[in-house]
Amino acid sequence: MIFEHRTYTVAHGQMDSYLARYEKHALPLQLKHLGRLLGFFVSEIGPLNQVVHIWVYDSLADRESRRAALEADPAWHAFKEINRGTFVQQDVKILRGAPFNPQHV
Repeated sequence: MIFEHRTYTVAHGQMDSYLARYEKHALPLQLKHLGRLLGFFVSEIGPLNQVVHIWVYDSLADRESRRAALEADPAWHAFKEINRGTFVQQDVKILRGAPFNPQHV
């Protein structure tokens, strides 16, 4: 099992509109194609204007297949078009749980 930790820094003043746009357009598509959303968070302390998504996949191959399906969906491309200019930075990490991680139990 792997975890994809995605951090997006949203341009100042655009968080509320991004969250509304994401919930309406992107979230249903991602749930359809990517499957297991562990969490979606908004920063409160520390670096501000950030959202964090954590997705769970069986393997890197599973992630690759699911993300390819998302990229093949025309509705995803439509969302990316209306979301253009929202982010100032994006960071993606792929994590594996330690043997004692609760997800392994």
